[in-house]
Amino acid sequence: MAESETGRVGWVDLTVDKAESLRDFYSAVLGWEAEGLDMGGYDDYVMTPRGSDEPAAGVCHRRGQNSDLPPQWIVYFVVEDVEAAMTIAVKRGAKLVRPFEGNLALLKDPAGAIFALHEAPGDEEDD
Repeated sequence: MAESETGRVGWVDLTVDKAESLRDFYSAVLGWEAEGLDMGGYDDYVMTPRGSDEPAAGVCHRRGQNSDLPPQWIVYFVVEDVEAAMTIAVKRGAKLVRPFEGNLALLKDPAGAIFALHEAPGDEEDD
C-alpha cells in the first residue's frame, strides 16, 4: 500500500433493516446502479455511479455479522497496520464493536460513532 493512502476513506457501507428500499432510494437520488452481492441467503448491494467502473458504497442488510449494528453509514479508513492503529484507538478511548479479525477492525470512537479501520492490500504486481 502506498503510504499516502493511510488515513483516507477507503469505503463506506450503509447498514439498514430494509436494504432494498435504500438501494432504490440512493439509485434514484444519486444515479447509482446496484449489483447484488450474495451473502448466503440474501443480497447486499455494491453501488456504482452510472458510467463508472469504481463502486461508491455498499448498502447492506442489518443481518448476519451486521445484526448488532444500528442503522447508519460506516466509514472504513485505510491504515497501514490495522492492529497498531486499533491499539492506539483503544488507548485513546475507543471500544471494539466486535473482535478484531484479519485486516478489519470495527470500533466505536470516544463520542460513540462507529467506524472501521481497514488495511488495504499491498501494491504487489501480478506476475
